[in-house]
Amino acid sequence: MSTHPLVIENLTFKYRTRPENAIENISLELKQGELLLIAGASGCGKSTLARCINGLIPRSYRGERRGKVLLHGKDVADLQIAEVAQTVGSLLQDPERQIVASNVFNEVAFGPENLGLPRGEIVERVDQALKRLNIEYLRDRETFNLSGGEKQKVALAGVLTMNPSILLLDEPLASLDPASAHEALEVFRSLADEGKTIVLIEHRVEDAIAIKPDRLLYMEGGKIQYLGAIDNLPKEIDYTQVKLPATWVVQRVKELNQAAETPTPLAVEERGEPLVVFEDVDFRYDEELPFVLKDVNLKIYAGDLIAVLGPNGAGKSTLVKHAIGLLKPTSGRVLVEGKDTRKMSVAQIARALGYVFQSPTHMLYAPTVREELEFGPKNLKYDSAEISKFVNESLSSVNLEEFVEYPPLALSFGQQKRTTIAAVLAMRSKILVMDEPTAGQDFANYTHFMNALCQPSDGAQSILSANFAATLFITHDVDLAVTYANRALVFGDKRIIADGKPQDVLKDTELLLKYRIRPTSLLKLNLDLLPKTGKFLPAEALAAYAS
Repeated sequence: MSTHPLVIENLTFKYRTRPENAIENISLELKQGELLLIAGASGCGKSTLARCINGLIPRSYRGERRGKVLLHGKDVADLQIAEVAQTVGSLLQDPERQIVASNVFNEVAFGPENLGLPRGEIVERVDQALKRLNIEYLRDRETFNLSGGEKQKVALAGVLTMNPSILLLDEPLASLDPASAHEALEVFRSLADEGKTIVLIEHRVEDAIAIKPDRLLYMEGGKIQYLGAIDNLPKEIDYTQVKLPATWVVQRVKELNQAAETPTPLAVEERGEPLVVFEDVDFRYDEELPFVLKDVNLKIYAGDLIAVLGPNGAGKSTLVKHAIGLLKPTSGRVLVEGKDTRKMSVAQIARALGYVFQSPTHMLYAPTVREELEFGPKNLKYDSAEISKFVNESLSSVNLEEFVEYPPLALSFGQQKRTTIAAVLAMRSKILVMDEPTAGQDFANYTHFMNALCQPSDGAQSILSANFAATLFITHDVDLAVTYANRALVFGDKRIIADGKPQDVLKDTELLLKYRIRPTSLLKLNLDLLPKTGKFLPAEALAAYAS
């Protein structure tokens, strides 16, 4: 019998709530110190495979399982969950589901405390984990007040304190700013070099391949399509399904001689009276805490498609929560359609601004996807014909028609994320606000729904321009700003640092790096080709201009 840390033999699993196999005939072996990158579209079976490895299948998720998953020679199905947890350290896609303690120290210490370790060793492990991830400054903070990216780092620190031999990382970069993602990847690489066996499930393939994974596993439809080295682009990998370096995509498009459509940019200069105004806004959660926003001035106009970029914990989500009335300024004021948000209810503001939360679990509750999407329009008193039309259009936009009768909480994280976006689309608020709309999304689906939202079809307006006066999205994905935005904001040091056209804001590499925004291969290629193109384009379209 193999003594490798992880051996999977002919593994097949079908969820009790789903008719089709989620994964089928998966077989692989991982050696000690090996780093395996797993990639593929949402719903391809990556997270199901992860649940089979860490024992959540068959314990927390019911269904029919065939084949074996062996941890150091023992079948995971025969082990106690505590034994599995000491061998496999899991970092989930959504840190909200993983964090249980009210402050950071207690959260990171939670695992070792459950192992019954001496107090001195627990403190030492916590301090080592915080130092390794450069988050010692979070040690005494309340977990509730952390940003999504900070929560992800704290959750990872909690996994590291358990000192498992296998690390299972399911979309660990989803909530991280580009610089934090790069630092996390370097930690994963060093842990593998020290002998940890690492399974890294990640949509951000371009970022992940920078640390030279030992092998890549690429999945489609629950099956392995490719398992091997990734020195360049294997022909089995569909560049439309996963996010790859722009130069690889250009090369593949040229090889296939495919003419890519050049998207019509949303550079609509409507202007007029501003829809939302921030006037000298300061904000802090408590008088004893430091300011999160300081001297923020901002105007959002009709026609704006704004990408808000900046480091984790900078206050981007706090900024947006002021626009939708969930938070009120400590000083200064926020006006929505000329009215002070202090004098408006959240329900009144919802007619003007629709907000997609960063974590889908904060929004989803209904028994089916359809009922989830009907909830908002019904509360806004639309008639039944309008509700049906809005719901169907929203489902199509985010590629979820086949899941309309599924329970939202039974879907993958990426599918849940798209459900929350569809729910706000169906409400037809005047301004759409999305917090990390592509976090946890595979490249194919986020491209599909962003194109559906932003690009005109059949000569008609795009969904955004037809239904929303303006759109604002917070993102760590620089390429989202490059491809879709007509205005980019860099937020840092509690205020707006830069505001303008993406071509102007994103060419300042020094500024980007200062605020933890790493230029991508697509941004670099666009800047190189800008004299020829005159505008930013997706990688496939750049193939026509690249020599």
